[in-house]
Amino acid sequence: MDYGDLYDKGLEIRREVLGKEYVDQSIANADDFTRDLQDFVTSTCWGAIWGRETLDRRTRSIINLSMITALNRPHELKLHVRGALNNGLTREEIREILLHTAIYCGVPAAIDAFRNAREVLDQVDKEEGQDS
Repeated sequence: MDYGDLYDKGLEIRREVLGKEYVDQSIANADDFTRDLQDFVTSTCWGAIWGRETLDRRTRSIINLSMITALNRPHELKLHVRGALNNGLTREEIREILLHTAIYCGVPAAIDAFRNAREVLDQVDKEEGQDS
């Protein structure tokens, strides 16, 4: 299916939020079975939804961290913790979001979310240490 401009817009936003290397690798690794999903996600999720102007990217990251914690999706949470940092959230704000999820999503979900967020934050610290 040809998504046209939505794909291009989505690809740009997706790269800015999640990182060019990760996105380009996901697309390059797509095969005949998964390519349609990559096109769909890039066009609809990133182009049609993240591309809307009513909510800024910071707010969308807050919503994502909350929902992904509730859904208990650790891989996606790790990805979106990094995206939240790219979108301007601080570690303190991420911590508060995850604490808030403990009340509304349950303590086990929040514990897993903290564990996964910590892995990403530790990795970011290592990367920043290598660059300095």
